[in-house]
Amino acid sequence: MKFNHIEYKQRNISIWNEVAPRYHKRWASINQGPFQSTSKLVQLLNVNKGDKVLDLACGTGVVTKKIRSEIGSLGYVIGGDSSVTAIKTAKKWIGIKPNLDFVNIDAENFYFSEKFDIITCQYALFFFPNAQRVLKNIKKNLKKKGKLGITVHGAANKVPFFSSIFDEVTKFIPDYVPPGSPDLDRFGTKSSLKDEVRKAGFDKISVKNFVFKFNPGTFDDYWKNYLRYVATPLKEKIDALGRSQKLKLKNSVRENVIPYTLKNQTIEFPWEVLILTANS
Repeated sequence: MKFNHIEYKQRNISIWNEVAPRYHKRWASINQGPFQSTSKLVQLLNVNKGDKVLDLACGTGVVTKKIRSEIGSLGYVIGGDSSVTAIKTAKKWIGIKPNLDFVNIDAENFYFSEKFDIITCQYALFFFPNAQRVLKNIKKNLKKKGKLGITVHGAANKVPFFSSIFDEVTKFIPDYVPPGSPDLDRFGTKSSLKDEVRKAGFDKISVKNFVFKFNPGTFDDYWKNYLRYVATPLKEKIDALGRSQKLKLKNSVRENVIPYTLKNQTIEFPWEVLILTANS
């Protein structure tokens, strides 16, 4: 089956419209796991008072909120996302503030009449089926010598929170994600991320890696929460497995997390994050 770019984007929007409030409650709003990267991203970009910033694929507004605390009364920040539910969640969480706005936009096609000093994009570049189109559009919307900041997860083997389950699920359910979908860790190494951004015409590219820790509780907590928070289309595929298959899947995942299980039976995952900064 040929990969359908538009259907993939629509599917992602539908999924984020469903999961955004859960995602916000579990991760974003409490600065846990990978979201410890938010302050690092803003620091590395050296956000200044008076800066005009776009937070692209802003999700529920974590980076947007942090940027707003740095830009002062003369700056402004816009959070842009394709999910209306994510934007509603962000607005409710942050509240109405001066010099802050949210817009529903497509990362491949947005345009603003004024150019930005900085554009950020945290945990989204790997979702875009055409990352080059997004990056080139970002460049068009940056001022000359404007700054880009991108955060991505590391390679699959550096983020066992995901791979411990995903590697097993895809063995039991080969079409767990649509065939031809972009590989979500394709920018998970410094070289692959740098090369993609350089190809779009950016320079002065720097990538730093960080390893955060995340404790999802015991194995049963980890497993139950995955099933609780995963999007409906994926949960339905897991639920369609027979009882014995589901038990085999669960036990396979259990084996994968043994190296990360502490003496008190809680799990502590390392979580690699890459943060790129570049100039337009």
